[in-house]
Amino acid sequence: MQITIIGAGNMAGGIATRALTGKHTVRLIDSDPAKAGALAGELRQRVPGADVQDADSTAIGEADIVVLALPYPAGQQVAEQYAAALSGKTLVDISNPVDFATDSLAVEPGTSAAEQIAAAAPSAHVVKAFNTTFAGNLVAGAAGGATLDVFVAGDDATAKNLVTELASSGGLRPIDAGPLKRARELEGFQFLHMTLQETLGANWLSAIKILL
Repeated sequence: MQITIIGAGNMAGGIATRALTGKHTVRLIDSDPAKAGALAGELRQRVPGADVQDADSTAIGEADIVVLALPYPAGQQVAEQYAAALSGKTLVDISNPVDFATDSLAVEPGTSAAEQIAAAAPSAHVVKAFNTTFAGNLVAGAAGGATLDVFVAGDDATAKNLVTELASSGGLRPIDAGPLKRARELEGFQFLHMTLQETLGANWLSAIKILL
């Protein structure tokens, strides 16, 4: 598959690493093209033989999956900007709507960042995924020697299957978390996880794991 990632920060690098490990093609878009180019070069060194390049917005139309590797609320703004190009696309929201000034979630109860993105790009198939996985663990492909769990929530079965395939091909364990409204709980769950970093001394390398 072609995975087009909008954003060129740490999470973009982590998700791209998993996608390239799974033998997918990656295209990177960023408001700073030089940043996307630098990340593409780093990824080619990290994953030998990787098909990864910086790109412009035409890569959205070519994508099988578009990942919004952007903080809240930038993902919503970009989804609205490219709503026409995203029509019919599987669109992954990885954001966590945290207001650090108030130490709380930045969305009202009864909604989520993912649902706001779905409203901004109503013809896209929005899937919540990767919001509970830290970037360093995605680069490594594991946390504490354990396979990373990726919770996948969405309303379109085909879109969820594509994201599930992306995660599993990259060596991760996808878990079906239900419809898109479950993003509300996933975002709250990760907010708690984030607040525990100092308590645990985890240095952003902990992970949420379901054990059976």
